[in-house]
Amino acid sequence: MKNTWKLQDAKAKFSQLVEDALRTGPQFVTRRGTKAVVIVSVEDYEALISKKPSFKDFLLDCPRVEDGFEFKRLKDLPRSIEL
Repeated sequence: MKNTWKLQDAKAKFSQLVEDALRTGPQFVTRRGTKAVVIVSVEDYEALISKKPSFKDFLLDCPRVEDGFEFKRLKDLPRSIEL
């Protein structure tokens, strides 16, 4: 089965498009010759979005700075400006 559909064909055979997405995987729909959208099953979609951690989990998984780590700061004076 094909997995790329022209928009006009996708409109005319939407039921078949959905069936193919459920059976064989993602289906691409083109508009004016370029890929525009992808039709995927709910299971595939949920698998895609579930892999992304929440912002809180992302921050908690960041590498930790070891105890005793000191930041080195430059001791330059601020620049002078005319008021």
